[in-house]
Amino acid sequence: MMQSLPLTKDLVLIGGGHAHALVLRKWGMDPMPGVRVTVINPGPTAPYTGMLPGHVAGHYTRDELEIDLVKLGRHAGARLVLGKACGLDVASKLVRIEGQDPIPYDVASFDVGITAQMLAIKGFAEHAVGAKPLDIFAARWRAYLEALPGGTARIAVIGGGVAGVELALAMHHAVRQRGASCEVAIIEAGPALSGISDQTRDRLTRALQEAGITVHLNTRATEICADHVRLETGETLPATLTVGAAGAFPHAWVHELPLPLTDGFINVGADLRVAGHDDLFAVGDCAHMTATPRSKAGVFAVRSAPVLHDNFRAVLTGKPTRPFKPQSRYLKLISLGGKAAIAERGGLSFSSPLLWQWKDRIDRAFMDKFTELPAMEAPDLSRAAEGVAPIVNAAPLCGGCGAKVAGGVLQDTLRALPATARKDVTLGAGDDAAVLEVGGKQQVISTDHLRAFTDDPALLTEVAALHALGDIWVMGAEPQALLMNVTLPRMSDALQRRTMDLVLRSADHIAREVGAALVGGHSTMGAEMSIGFTATGLCAGAPITKSGAKPGNALILTRPLGAGVLLAGEMQMKANGRHISALHTQMRRNPAPVAAALSQAHAMTDVTGFGLAGHLAEICAASGTGATLWLDHLPVYDGALELIEAGLHASLTPSNRALADVQGAEGARGELLFDPQTAGGFLAALAEDKVKIALQDIEKAGFHAVQIGEVSADAGKIICQTSR
Repeated sequence: MMQSLPLTKDLVLIGGGHAHALVLRKWGMDPMPGVRVTVINPGPTAPYTGMLPGHVAGHYTRDELEIDLVKLGRHAGARLVLGKACGLDVASKLVRIEGQDPIPYDVASFDVGITAQMLAIKGFAEHAVGAKPLDIFAARWRAYLEALPGGTARIAVIGGGVAGVELALAMHHAVRQRGASCEVAIIEAGPALSGISDQTRDRLTRALQEAGITVHLNTRATEICADHVRLETGETLPATLTVGAAGAFPHAWVHELPLPLTDGFINVGADLRVAGHDDLFAVGDCAHMTATPRSKAGVFAVRSAPVLHDNFRAVLTGKPTRPFKPQSRYLKLISLGGKAAIAERGGLSFSSPLLWQWKDRIDRAFMDKFTELPAMEAPDLSRAAEGVAPIVNAAPLCGGCGAKVAGGVLQDTLRALPATARKDVTLGAGDDAAVLEVGGKQQVISTDHLRAFTDDPALLTEVAALHALGDIWVMGAEPQALLMNVTLPRMSDALQRRTMDLVLRSADHIAREVGAALVGGHSTMGAEMSIGFTATGLCAGAPITKSGAKPGNALILTRPLGAGVLLAGEMQMKANGRHISALHTQMRRNPAPVAAALSQAHAMTDVTGFGLAGHLAEICAASGTGATLWLDHLPVYDGALELIEAGLHASLTPSNRALADVQGAEGARGELLFDPQTAGGFLAALAEDKVKIALQDIEKAGFHAVQIGEVSADAGKIICQTSR
């Protein structure tokens, strides 16, 4: 009998920099048995340094600029924790994260880059932005450019090195391409543009003069205001955007790490391990290579990745590490705003439009490594039993609610059960929750569990808890208690403790947030992670059921559709990481205020595995009504329609189509009606005169809901139309 190999070690990558990204790509092609990999990064993507000037100039889109860490994590079998690292507990071997539980490690590595925030300058924090971190600067630039139409861009760049000149030329080009006027000034503390040869300096000076960009040498900025920069000479330069590009500074939290540092950068030896800490590594701009010091340049991070990958494996298996030998000279390709570039190596310099094409090919080839990830091998079905191939080829088994047993199968088996004979069970199987008489009070009880759609136990736990509690809220009850059922993949005792600690703290957090108690549960190990909850709640009055909808009631939906196809797309590495991150954020939100705003609903259910159509059909069947849906009113998660149009769907979608006879469910929006939702929204039938107040209350609570149709008198008939 084949057994899954146990997990025994935690490798934690702090930051999604270039070296870590390359390690993840290589790791996915040959994962190390027994190692659980975690990546901690503030966002779901990481920008590529080499393409930033081109992105600023308008030559590359945001998607072309950014490495998708969600997709890369799926490829590598790594969990991605979205959060800002803020410290390290060396004694307990914990990485601290702002606002989240710490992450334990056996081996950890830093690749968090640097910042160009020049906080010593008065007003910088309030009115300026550093060129690094790149993602923050790129977002600020996009917002500035979008707000510009018809106006004049007045930009000041502090720093006359390669980075400052490239950005100045790129920003000038982008503004002029939009047909707006542009005034750009570079402020340099030295007597000449820094960090380049005389030949390159002459070429860049000509490029700046041709663009009309002014250069202020031998002076410093002393104060930055909303619309100008004040120089130490007393002169003021008009500036509605000020960019810091002078020098490299360590992040403040890195500067405070209990590690050996040089000027705030982490000291590493020849094998990239932190001095005096055999279980810690650091690479890229945040590291100081004590044996072979180098300037801060992305080329060294890229070249160090193979050595870092091999040394991770060496340390995790107790074998010798090998040194990283950075090159002493490297090629600089400097963009000139438009599609032209200068090349410099060893003091020699030359320029040509062909150089930009060369640089473009190099940069695109680098990014292709992360967009063209090897696909999962398809199983050999030639020797499988009859009926296996159609199921496997239809769609991979999804996580979350997309892994539910088909609705038709479930309905048929439930109908075969005899009715309960207990008088204290006032509502049994068939609604969202059972209703029990306990001491003269109405108690509702339901259970649900999720097959893992993520490798992050905290995310899975929180979503599973809120998903199960949905059945309590839609019955009009207040959460009372949670029982938990946990299945962990096979792992060592140490990793069991770490994982269970994280899971239980996450579950307790949700229980306390909703006013319930985590009262126990059961745990086991199995082939994969799954987490479930049994939830109880108490009703102050009669519970809301599926059977109270009336013709003329408005149908209200409180969350977007498309979770199923997005999770399926993420599993197949075809979804956009930003879209998946936004979905996870929505799934983790506590919808108790939404349920309270819908307390006067005639009927209500939560939209989960059987899709909007399937759950609406249940309301119609229980209430003896029909419904009209307005397809163009359906709220949709970003990216869902594009995946459907590309031919993707969740594994449960085909069987969901058999649950409800929906007329007019055409196109991608029609397909959304059958998409299984995990932690989906509430579907409520509400009297027309209650709709406005309910929607306003939901908005005041920071949520959004829309009317998507109305209940009709045509029993069992669900009709789609494009508008009201």
